[in-house]
Amino acid sequence: MNQERLLNIIFAPHISEKSTLAADKSGQFIFKVAVDATKREIKRAVEQLFEVEVADVKTMNVRGKMKYTRTPGKRPNWKKAIVCLKPGQDIDFVSA
Repeated sequence: MNQERLLNIIFAPHISEKSTLAADKSGQFIFKVAVDATKREIKRAVEQLFEVEVADVKTMNVRGKMKYTRTPGKRPNWKKAIVCLKPGQDIDFVSA
């Protein structure tokens, strides 16, 4: 796996009320990732960037919303990855 490819897979953590509760309760962290990224690539990228052990990765494609205004438009589609860490592991976004 190319190191440059791994660094370009994860765009940002998806911060919301639901994702914060999932992180506190069950150690699941949600990221916005590249649309063409595979689960294996996401796992390797998270392990490399945050130095943690990943137990499971779940992905979903999120459709962009349609906006009906004077000039109708559409937000872009994006991919969400839910990363479950092994027990005892944690990601600290402040120091990372």
